[in-house]
Amino acid sequence: MSRDDRFGIPHAAVEANVSAALAEDIGSGDVTAALLPDAADVAYLLCKEDAVVCGRPWFDACHRALDPDVRIDWRVDEGDRVVAGTVLATLAGRARALVSAERTSLNFMQTLSATATVTARHADAVAGTATRILDTRKTLPGLRLAQKYAVRVGGGGNHRIGLYDTVMLKENHVRAAGGIAAAVERARAQSPDLPLVIEVETLDELRAALDAGCTRVLIDDFDRDTRREAVRIARDAPYAGRVPLEVSGSVDFDALRAIAEDGVDYVSIGGLTKHVRAIDLSLKLGPPPA
Repeated sequence: MSRDDRFGIPHAAVEANVSAALAEDIGSGDVTAALLPDAADVAYLLCKEDAVVCGRPWFDACHRALDPDVRIDWRVDEGDRVVAGTVLATLAGRARALVSAERTSLNFMQTLSATATVTARHADAVAGTATRILDTRKTLPGLRLAQKYAVRVGGGGNHRIGLYDTVMLKENHVRAAGGIAAAVERARAQSPDLPLVIEVETLDELRAALDAGCTRVLIDDFDRDTRREAVRIARDAPYAGRVPLEVSGSVDFDALRAIAEDGVDYVSIGGLTKHVRAIDLSLKLGPPPA
């Protein structure tokens, strides 16, 4: 199993992303690339800033969709940390296909490397604690699985993938059901095999959620004293740490370490996938510099 495979992304998901992106970009044909001789050529992929490498499956799929015989030799693994000026890969194929696939392949690499890089920064901030960084559903439309893959590459974990794989009771669900106990009863009856997460806003709601039983409790926007008390309640009898606690809601990076040291199990951060600033990469025709 390759290192890329160990991060877990369905091949069909990659192919679907790439097919849609190439159709969007090339349309009826690349009229500029048609000016080039359809001859053999080489290229190299250059990273212009420090980053965590992510997106190799999409990059490869873009180029192989236009030139099945293209040779791509990677010099780095998925998840590697590289410095500015690193040549990530070299390519050998048809000139027209190399330039036609350039933008789309870079779009995937730049976006996914950005997500992995930001995630790694947050994971580093809580290193040595028991806290794990999670993403949210605040992803770019159409790239949900890709960005969640990038979070894993960067050292984070995934919250629910969508609305179908975890029951998550928030304020409106609890209110409509008539309380936490009633909401949990309905959730268990409807989806007994799915994880159940309950968002709470007070310590009384925390106790109610722990009493009702759930997979995880999300403590939303607690101040530090209240958060520490929530950890104490969840860890002590009669609950004895059976239900992990997750912090969410306007988590500031500078406060992340302190939150982790308070003893929570997870911190979920929408900015890992929502506030994306692309990593600066270039694909250049010709051999790489010596």
